[in-house]
Amino acid sequence: MSAVVPPPRAVTGLLPPGQLTREEDGEQLHALLWRAGPGWRMISSAVLGGGLGERSWVLNAQVSHGYRRTDPDRHLAGLAAAAGARGPGVGLMTAADVRAYGHGADGGAEAAATAGLGVRGWAASPARGTLTAARPGTVNIIAALPVALTDAALVNAVATATEAKVQALLETGHDCSGTPTDAVCVAARTPGAGEEPHAFAGPRSLWGARLARAVHRAVRSAAAGA
Repeated sequence: MSAVVPPPRAVTGLLPPGQLTREEDGEQLHALLWRAGPGWRMISSAVLGGGLGERSWVLNAQVSHGYRRTDPDRHLAGLAAAAGARGPGVGLMTAADVRAYGHGADGGAEAAATAGLGVRGWAASPARGTLTAARPGTVNIIAALPVALTDAALVNAVATATEAKVQALLETGHDCSGTPTDAVCVAARTPGAGEEPHAFAGPRSLWGARLARAVHRAVRSAAAGA
């Protein structure tokens, strides 16, 4: 993997990403790598590094549309290691070209989104569920807040980001709530000594509102070009 020099560092230190390129099975594929460094707690639905905990980087890797590997966590870990990422991190994947990511910012909150909308639909569907994830199509969202949040507020932030995503999809003419494999990662600062983390991240709270607007702008931008 070879890195392209990223643009100047954003306010949160998480965005914008470095861009990576690799060749895999004769195909040129791309990835975005955010090197957050220490001092971040992340909550994510990602296949690698999902859940809630201290994380120092986020990788959003493009894979082929016919992706069939059964060990995506190992695959992502190998890509991150090859790019020089160290310590615990989050790895997401998508069949979309990640170079066309959308970006949004509002009052210190930042978000990036990649949109692969070839396989989309509504969450509440009569279709039977499956035990394994569908092939990567995927709206992937990575968001960062420069403040500390409680565990509950981080969960709330995921819901807020998801609501903003659906709003953006509808506004860009996509009659859906997402794809079967959408993923999200929200990063917040680790609380400092004596710091009181923010307890709310719903869409009408101070930081939840900023998060919603940042995600909305990022997804609108990405979906418009999908």
